[in-house]
Amino acid sequence: MAARARARTHDDRPRTKKEQEELDLAIALSLSEGIGKSSGLPRRADDRSMNSSTRPPYGTLQYHPTGYRVCAGCHREIGYGNYLGCMGAFFHPNCFRCHSCGYPITEHEFSLSGRDPYHKSCFKELTHPNCEVCLQFIPKNRAGLIEYRSHPFWSQKYCPSHEHDNTARCCSCERLESWNVRYYSLEDGRSLCLECIESAIMDTGDCQPLYHAVRDYYEGMNKKIDQQIPMLLVERQALNEAIVGEKNGYYHLPETRGMCLSEEQTVTSILRRPRIGGRQLIGMRTQPQKLTRKCEVTAILVLYGLPRLLTGAILAGQLMHAWLRLKGYRNLSPEVEDGICQVLSYMWLESEVLPGSSNRASASVASSSSSSSNRGNSNVENKLGEFFMNQIVHDASPDFGGGFRAANAAVNKYGLRRTLDHIRLTGNFPL
Repeated sequence: MAARARARTHDDRPRTKKEQEELDLAIALSLSEGIGKSSGLPRRADDRSMNSSTRPPYGTLQYHPTGYRVCAGCHREIGYGNYLGCMGAFFHPNCFRCHSCGYPITEHEFSLSGRDPYHKSCFKELTHPNCEVCLQFIPKNRAGLIEYRSHPFWSQKYCPSHEHDNTARCCSCERLESWNVRYYSLEDGRSLCLECIESAIMDTGDCQPLYHAVRDYYEGMNKKIDQQIPMLLVERQALNEAIVGEKNGYYHLPETRGMCLSEEQTVTSILRRPRIGGRQLIGMRTQPQKLTRKCEVTAILVLYGLPRLLTGAILAGQLMHAWLRLKGYRNLSPEVEDGICQVLSYMWLESEVLPGSSNRASASVASSSSSSSNRGNSNVENKLGEFFMNQIVHDASPDFGGGFRAANAAVNKYGLRRTLDHIRLTGNFPL
């Protein structure tokens, strides 16, 4: 008896080659979706497409077994060894490194800036300010906040305690002495930093070339001083004694660095510069000098031991005092007289530190020996000059600071000659 052949179902129909490929692709995609769910891997956006023309079958699907991890540091497989898990990523222990020093972070706690990890000590080095005097981390105050002082020009940061613990301060640039760089001590108690002492003028003889250069600067502005006015470098005590002996005069406290003398006095001047002995300047030779009055100005006194640019600025200001008195400017208020004299100090510094800038004085000044000398200034000296100019501009005193700002505005608007003519007539600055 012959058995009847089984009827062919729909699935038993012969398949074309294309149909077989589509079926294989569907099976593969179904398997890959199951693997992705079991391993916790996200599905690719293009896995949802069944169009075989957009991707070849089987070629690009990556299979990762359960527990597969990639190091976020070296981007290699972590495998079955120890690993760290933090910041939503995994690391080999040796690959989790400080962003600053580059060494592995092995402590239980670390600091984080953005996505960058740091040793806590390295992060403190980067962000916690150091005192530039004692070279230690600036301590927190009672409120738990980091409190420090900072010089407005030099940006020198230091602990508040150093303002009261007898830390030496340079008498010229005002920076505090660091524990690893010692200052020089002058015989009158002042201190000088290493940068300021490089160009410091120490005795009357050394100052004569600079004095004549500043007088040449005045001559270039048609403000020639015909009288031969003595100029002496003196100690702090001698300058203070001369101030006491002067009947009329207004001086900048707490530290007067120069004065235009009108009375007859005996003044002790610096005859021979001191020599360096350790960290002190010793062996200075002085001599008393009798000053007799031959005109409205007896002498110009300047504090010794200051840098060349500061000494020159003081001479420029004091020569303006002398010029006003010799030209008959009488009974000027301290604000007007000190203000216009500070303008001349500022202008002289400007010609030395910023030789390419537009000068408010006569064009002939550019050819004077004072202006030509600025070609030899070092970067350190020019920076000091900028500081001295900044001091003049931001002086808080009503006479020197307020007077300068009023005088400077008038000179910028009307020029020096017209401003001086107005002062002679009215005793005030032009508005």
